[in-house]
Amino acid sequence: MAGRKTGAAGVGAGASLPALEALLAEARLEVLGGFAVAEEEEGFPTGTRTLLMLGPKEPGFWAHLQAQPEWGGEDPVDRWSRRVIGRIACDLGAKALFPFGGPPYHPFYQWALRTGRVWDSPVRLLVHAGQGLMVSFRGALALREEVEVPSAAARPCDGCPAPCLTACPAGALTGQGYDVPACHAWLDRPEGVDCLGGGCRVRRACPVSQSYARLPEQSAYHMGQFHR
Repeated sequence: MAGRKTGAAGVGAGASLPALEALLAEARLEVLGGFAVAEEEEGFPTGTRTLLMLGPKEPGFWAHLQAQPEWGGEDPVDRWSRRVIGRIACDLGAKALFPFGGPPYHPFYQWALRTGRVWDSPVRLLVHAGQGLMVSFRGALALREEVEVPSAAARPCDGCPAPCLTACPAGALTGQGYDVPACHAWLDRPEGVDCLGGGCRVRRACPVSQSYARLPEQSAYHMGQFHR
């Protein structure tokens, strides 16, 4: 990346994590975690030395997204992610990777577990140190340089009474796994309006999720996409 700079933030070769985070913040994105990649490790673009996983930065992500040109068209969230993260990757001389667009799909679940900031929760959904069960990934940056990554954190589930295990009114999401047909059947019922309008009760039950500034409107949108 020697000699390269991004047009907006002036982030160039050997950029520090704070500089990268400042650049991402302009697009209402943040680094949710990252890890070093061994030389020639399989499953990554050739030359990758660091992988940074990106997600929405709150507060403000949803309003920002709705003001973008992709909004109102087909798959606006994914199309916006491709454009914005793809541009950032190009400016940095990196590669943009996404959790959608397959098959085949990149193993974002396994990558997240490598960061030390994301874990397998009691209900098997990923739980993030700062976003709880509301965590979502919009993409990742595969960098050719060794870049500092966010430090590992304590798993929030340790010592938690795990309200997520009993929060699903349909009994569709428990420690035994996810019964997708039962979830859809519940959402078809009048009682399912709270889940559709406010987001999954299991995700909302997580104490960390409750301190994360994700708007109910965003959760309602994704529930609507899931249940259509």
